[in-house]
Amino acid sequence: MNTKHQVNIEKDPSGKKMVLTREFDADPATVWQAYTDRNLLDQWWAPKPWRAETKSMDFREGGHWQYAMISPEGERHWGKVIYGKIEPGVSFVANDMFCDEQGQPNPGLPAMNWTNSFNATASGTRVTGTILFSNAEDMQKITEMGFQEGIAMAMNNLDELFAKA
Repeated sequence: MNTKHQVNIEKDPSGKKMVLTREFDADPATVWQAYTDRNLLDQWWAPKPWRAETKSMDFREGGHWQYAMISPEGERHWGKVIYGKIEPGVSFVANDMFCDEQGQPNPGLPAMNWTNSFNATASGTRVTGTILFSNAEDMQKITEMGFQEGIAMAMNNLDELFAKA
């Protein structure tokens, strides 16, 4: 596999920050749509054999995306994203948290504040996700929960989605 198709993750515990970089063989508009369209998100966001299912989505500043990660046995783990600043086709900010089925945040689990940027490359698009945490302990907890492996698997699903197009 070409290394550009692997997630590069740089951690900065003192800065309470994690930066993910990943390239895709698709144009920026296509990648942007995959990150902002509920029907497409459901096809790639969850690491296999899990799947994602959107409960509701309103992609606009102040809007949200509530979804479930569903295990092969049907167990649901809920997440909610609240969108901040959006520059269409360029970047968006999102506060990502664990929640219950009604969308109430779970204060016992870490939240992540994402800034996702989409940049054209010679062969497609580079996505950079800068994630800020409230503290280094939250970043460590997310890491221990398998975030790095899970996001890498999800992004591989996105490659498969683009290959089908």
